[in-house]
Amino acid sequence: MASLPDQISQLRTHFMNELREATHSKDFENLKTKYLGKKGPIQSLMISLKDCAPEERPQFGKVINDLKQELALHCENSLARVKLAERNHQLEQEWIDATLPGRPRPQGKLHPITQALNKIVDILVGMGFSIQTGPDVDTDYYNFGGLNFAPDHPARDMQDTFYLNTELLLRTHTSNVQVHAMETYSPPIRIIAPGRCFRNEDISARSHVFFHQVEGVYIDKDVTFADLFATMDEFLSKLLGEKVETRYRPSYFPFVEPGLEVDVKCISCKGSGCRICKHTGWLEILGAGMVHPNVLKKGNIDPEQYSGYAWGMGIERLTMLLSDIRDIRLFTENDLRFLEQFP
Repeated sequence: MASLPDQISQLRTHFMNELREATHSKDFENLKTKYLGKKGPIQSLMISLKDCAPEERPQFGKVINDLKQELALHCENSLARVKLAERNHQLEQEWIDATLPGRPRPQGKLHPITQALNKIVDILVGMGFSIQTGPDVDTDYYNFGGLNFAPDHPARDMQDTFYLNTELLLRTHTSNVQVHAMETYSPPIRIIAPGRCFRNEDISARSHVFFHQVEGVYIDKDVTFADLFATMDEFLSKLLGEKVETRYRPSYFPFVEPGLEVDVKCISCKGSGCRICKHTGWLEILGAGMVHPNVLKKGNIDPEQYSGYAWGMGIERLTMLLSDIRDIRLFTENDLRFLEQFP
C-alpha cells in the first residue's frame, strides 16, 4: 500500500487530469462532489490518519486540509469561468437590440379620494384649522345622543346604522368628533375631522356602505352666521380654484340651529345648466349651520358665552360632482382604467 504522501500526490495528479478534461459546468460540480464529498478520497485520507504515527498526524492532517482547500478552489474557479462562458454563449445566440429604451416601471398613485382629502385638509389647515381624529367604532351617545338626536330619530334605525351591540356602532358621520373635542378642549376650538363613515344602505350607483367625510367646527365667543358664510366662501374658492358664487338654502340637521345647505354655481356650465348640475345651474356641496345650544351643553360649553358653526361634506360626492363620475362604486373596485385618470 502506498504511503500517505504518495496517496496525496497521486490524488492531486488524478484530480488535475480530470479537471483538464471537464468542459461543462455540470462536470465541475460532479468533480467537486466526487473528490470532496463525504464518500470521496479526501475524506478517506482523513480517516487513514489513524494509521499514522502520533507524531506525524498533525503534519499529515495539515497537508490533507491544504489539499482539500486547493481542490475546492480549482473547482470553484473553473466552474465560475465556464458558467461565464456559457452565459456569454447564450447571449450571443439571442438577438438583443441594445439601443432599445428600457421598460418603464409603473409608479403608484394616490387614490382619487385620498387626493381630494389631502387637498381639502391642506386648504383648511392653511386657514387655521387643526386636524382632529376620532374612532370609527363609537358609542351611541357620541354618534347620536351628544349631537341632539332624539331617541326616536329615524337615523337611529337599524336600516341606517351598523350596530355592533346595543351601545356600540360604526359611526355614521365624522360629527362624533365634535363631542369628543368639546369634552377634551376648552374654547376656542377650531378643528377639522376627516375620516371614514359607515351606513347600512343598499350599494348602488349613488350610495355605498362606507364613504368619507370632512367635518369642520369652530367654537368661540361671538361666532356668527357671517363668520360661517365668510369661511365657506373662502374655502370653496380655494378648493375650486376660482371665485365661485355660493347659495345658501335652509335645511335641518339635529346638531345645528339654524341649519343650511351650501350650493355653488356649476363650475362646468357657469350656471346655464348641464348634465353635471342636472340643468339647475347649481351643485350641492355641503351641509352646515350654527352649533345647536344643546350640543354645546353636552360638551360642557356654556351656550350663553360661546357659539360656533359646523359643516360637513362628503368626499365621494364632491369628487363625483367635479369629475362627472356617475357611479360611486368605481372608487372601490380598484379598476386601473378608472384610477389612472386621476394623476
